[in-house]
Amino acid sequence: MFNFKQFSVDDRLCAMKVGTDGVLLGAWAELCDARHILDIGTGSGLIALMAAQRASCASVVAVDIDADAVRQACENVANSKWSDRVEVVRADIRDFTADRKFDHIVSNPPFFVDSLLSPNEARSLARHTSALPFSDIVAVAKRLLLQGGRLSVILPSDVAMLFRREAFGHLWLSRVLEVTTKQGDAPKRTLMEFVKCDEPVMPKVEGITIHTADRGYTSEYISLVGDFYLNF
Repeated sequence: MFNFKQFSVDDRLCAMKVGTDGVLLGAWAELCDARHILDIGTGSGLIALMAAQRASCASVVAVDIDADAVRQACENVANSKWSDRVEVVRADIRDFTADRKFDHIVSNPPFFVDSLLSPNEARSLARHTSALPFSDIVAVAKRLLLQGGRLSVILPSDVAMLFRREAFGHLWLSRVLEVTTKQGDAPKRTLMEFVKCDEPVMPKVEGITIHTADRGYTSEYISLVGDFYLNF
C-alpha cells in the first residue's frame, strides 16, 4: 500500500507497480482547468486519482484492458474521496467509446519496443508496445480529444522520439520536460504534451533533476510532486 497525502494506492494485483513515472506525469500534466480527463492504461488508478485531486471540477475516466488492474483501480477509487468523479472501465482503448470527448488524455504507456516479451501476459500488456503501439495511442487521442485538447505521456528518453514521429501531423508537441535522476546524468525520462490543433506550435522545453549530488531531493522536484508525497 502506498500512502499519499490525500489518498492511498494498493498495487498488489497490478503488473506495473506504483513508481516515479506515474507520479511525475500526474503532477506535471496541465489538468487544473480540465473538465473531462481520460487515463489510458490506468493500472492501479494512481494517475486518475492524482488527476481528480488536481482538477477539482473534472470527471475522470480510467481505462485498462487487464481485469486485475481494473479490479485494483476500482478498489482504490472506491476508497478515495473522489469516487463520485472517477469511473474505471475495462476496455481495449482502441474500441473504447464515450458519450463525450475529452479535453485532456494522460497515459503512462507501454514502452519496450524490441525487447523479449515477459512470460507474464499481464506484464507484457503493460510494458510492451506490441500490446498498444504508439500509433494506436495517437489515433485514439485524435479521435477522443476535443479540438484544442491535450495528450500527456511519459516515456524513456531513448524512445520518446519514436512517439513524436507517430504524432507528427496529427497532434502537435507543445511541452517537454526532460527528467534526470541526479545532477550530471543524461535524461532518463521525457514527459511530452501534445495538442490537437490545426497549426503547429512552438514547444516549451524544460528540464528537471530528481536527486542532488548527495542523494537528497532537489527543490524543483519537491515543488512538482510536493502535493502528493507524505515526506515532502
